[in-house]
Amino acid sequence: MGAKDTKKPESVVLFLRQLGFSEVHVRDAVRVSPQILFADIEKTLKPKLQLFQEIGLTGSDLGRFISKNASLLSVSLDRRLIPCMEILKKILSLNGDHRRLILVLQRCKWVLTKVPEARLLPNISLFESHGVVGSQLSTLFSRQPTLFLMRESAITDQVRRVVEMGFSADSRMFVHALHTISCMKPETFSRKFQLFQEFGFTKEECKTMFKKMPVLFRCSEEKLKLGMEVFMDAIGFEKTVLVRRPTCLMYSIEKRVVPRYRVIEILKSKRLLKKEPKFLEVLEMPEEKFVDKFLSRFKDDAEELLIAYKGDVLDSSEEYESS
Repeated sequence: MGAKDTKKPESVVLFLRQLGFSEVHVRDAVRVSPQILFADIEKTLKPKLQLFQEIGLTGSDLGRFISKNASLLSVSLDRRLIPCMEILKKILSLNGDHRRLILVLQRCKWVLTKVPEARLLPNISLFESHGVVGSQLSTLFSRQPTLFLMRESAITDQVRRVVEMGFSADSRMFVHALHTISCMKPETFSRKFQLFQEFGFTKEECKTMFKKMPVLFRCSEEKLKLGMEVFMDAIGFEKTVLVRRPTCLMYSIEKRVVPRYRVIEILKSKRLLKKEPKFLEVLEMPEEKFVDKFLSRFKDDAEELLIAYKGDVLDSSEEYESS
């Protein structure tokens, strides 16, 4: 390769470094899309990169984004990047704040690479025809942008599954249910339902929990199983409590549930509580309130209570086994 052959790549690297790209950013971008080294800086690279700078990606942030999504620099500016970007801005109702747009692009660069008339615009219309409009549409797009690039038949099938679970499009939970349904295989979702049933929950109770908190079913099967074992077997919750308040199963068992349970049990054993609190209420307390009400007040027992509360940090294996 002669001096003339290397001149353009060298100038491209220099241009990117001047924009704030690190050596690692440049190297990773070239690995993803080698052709950018031979792109015209003024006609191709600069206007495309300016499009991303205008939404707040500058310096090292721009370098980090392009290093992972350098193929976007090979996409047509006028036919795809600009039209798609304008559509996204409209859907997301940004009002000058582009953080949600950047998050969407980080989650799914493909929304900028397809001809908008092929999938993006038809799918937006499809969701709107099902009643997903305004803030619901914006929320769905923010959470699961890949949905808007799926085949019409796949979207229709997922909407049908959500409706069959008892959701209506005007429910604020509809898009959260659709997000959950769309981000896992049907058999995975069915296994989670089956897991609840193995602990004695009926199908209707599972549906009720899903309707109240769709995000719960995005938790791993391991987390759900551990949660039910602790709440139902160790703490003694009736399943009706979890049906009524499925948020319980979202809390960290190791960092919140078990430590708070230990503290309350010690206070009860020492008869230090004038009135025994409902553990559900204890669980839902903000951290500061819990510490103030059940730790700070009991200075004579502070060390024992603190060890019970922070034991999972001091010695997780020994403390957990003893619980």
